[in-house]
Amino acid sequence: MSEFAVGDTDFLLDGRPVRLLSGALHYFRVHEGQWEHRLGMLRAMGLNCVETYVPWNLYEPEPGRYGDVDALGRFLDAVERAGLWAIVRPGPYICAEWENGGLPHWLTGPLGRRVRTDDPEFVGPVEGWFRRLLPQVVERQVDRGGPVVMVQVENEYGSYGTDRGYLRRLADLLAQCGVTVPLFTSDGPEDHMLSGGSVPGVLATANFGSGAREAFAALRRHQPRGPLMCMEFWCGWFDHWGTEHAVRDAADAAGALREILECGASVNVFMAHGGTSFGGWAGANRDGELHEGALRATVTSYDYDAPIDERGRPTEKFWRFREVLAAYADGPLPEVPEPPARLGAPVSAVPAGWAAAAEVLEVLGDEERVAPLPLSFEELGVDRGLVRYRVEVPGPRQPYALAVAGLRDRAVVYVDGVRAGVLDEEDAVLPEPVAGPAVVELWVESLGRVNYGPRQAEPKGIAGGLRHERQYLHGVRARGLRLDAFTAEAVGKVPFAELEPEPGRGPGRGPGPGGGVGGGPGLYRVVLDVAGAGDAALALPGWGRGFAWVNGFCLGRYWSVGPQESLFVPGPVLREGPNEVWVLELEGPAGERVELA
Repeated sequence: MSEFAVGDTDFLLDGRPVRLLSGALHYFRVHEGQWEHRLGMLRAMGLNCVETYVPWNLYEPEPGRYGDVDALGRFLDAVERAGLWAIVRPGPYICAEWENGGLPHWLTGPLGRRVRTDDPEFVGPVEGWFRRLLPQVVERQVDRGGPVVMVQVENEYGSYGTDRGYLRRLADLLAQCGVTVPLFTSDGPEDHMLSGGSVPGVLATANFGSGAREAFAALRRHQPRGPLMCMEFWCGWFDHWGTEHAVRDAADAAGALREILECGASVNVFMAHGGTSFGGWAGANRDGELHEGALRATVTSYDYDAPIDERGRPTEKFWRFREVLAAYADGPLPEVPEPPARLGAPVSAVPAGWAAAAEVLEVLGDEERVAPLPLSFEELGVDRGLVRYRVEVPGPRQPYALAVAGLRDRAVVYVDGVRAGVLDEEDAVLPEPVAGPAVVELWVESLGRVNYGPRQAEPKGIAGGLRHERQYLHGVRARGLRLDAFTAEAVGKVPFAELEPEPGRGPGRGPGPGGGVGGGPGLYRVVLDVAGAGDAALALPGWGRGFAWVNGFCLGRYWSVGPQESLFVPGPVLREGPNEVWVLELEGPAGERVELA
């Protein structure tokens, strides 16, 4: 057992000055079977510590119903075996380009902007969550013989609010739950961020990607004493769908890292290894200086242009960072681990079965609900997935514009079963007017809840209403299709129709979500025969937008707009012989084949 403390100028381990050379690795973005390899890569790069967030919404999908919370403990045990220290950032808010910043939809839905404040209706569920989660951390603190040396209070709160009572309450709650290692906060190196996000008596750290001397000078204005630390050294960046892939020059990043260390500071490389937002858990952002603009959905890959890429391989940035960090190591750095096994040989196949979207909804969907106005995803209990809204335009009446107010995020619209357009603006109008009587269906997909900024906690679905001319349409039916509904048992009940495409052509194109000869929006079943299972990439050439699963494991969203062109498949997900792939195509067209390489 050891004592880790915050000194006047340094971190202290049993009274001796130590420098934390940490790397961010979100265990929930890495298949558990590959934790050991990724941690070995961190050590080989020259790091002595690993940092991770904990996403609340991943583990408490409904109030009081918990998932595999013990995964954090297993990861921290792996950290200890790897000979690393650990920094834990339990939230409750984490940002992390993660759905809703890690906050559960069932909490943000009713509370809205009251989240992340000292409101009892927010703090109460936080306390329940922390008391369930934190034993995983407490029993693995360094003063109990474990690897955990620090725990964060909230996350970048100075970028959001000024409720100092809320921050004080969280710090006290962590102590009440048994956290005895030092607490810290982390914020951007701006006066308003540091003043809004700091807690008296708790170590403040700074997040930035360059300009270490200026950033630490700002930190010193607010915290004259204590060790300096860059808690997030942004060595790369994340991508949004429909944009260019973000890349940071390796030499430039290494120079910025060197400057941090020359200041005598500790550092957490963000990200050391980004991993993947499996399961459709990627978040989203809003454009504009005040984050009030168009939604920008984050891609499935969280590669982050990190020194260790999405597949766990060293990049040029890895080698540059290793050179910098070697000068601060106690001895020679460990050898770089061998990369995980790769797929033995590429394989591809055409879809063998298809079920129309309406048929999939009938089997896997939640119960349909009717309300005067459209119900939000939160009111329907849908976290990730889509909702079919159905409304009748009475008649007879002449054609008028059909408008959707408060659309979030993307709707494929059908009028009497015929596709009428795709809407993706908050206040949108269907291109062609609609005459009555008619039945209008809007298949609305959440592209990820906002994870950063003042628009966090906004509802998904149709937040306003549907209008024909200036008249609201009432009696809206809504039925959710949650990604969690796609289990092997449930999908086994879906009535797949066999697809036999003509030579050289893909499946036929159905007219809409409700029927046709195949090839329209719906669920596709593909069987890939694998020899030599290992890490692979799933490519969907010619497909539009949707989600993909391999052997029941949800890889995440694909979208032809790029920049991501394939989905990472961890080797432990594959097996020798037949592997079943499901592709939920939401918009079309459907591609001719699926490729694994």
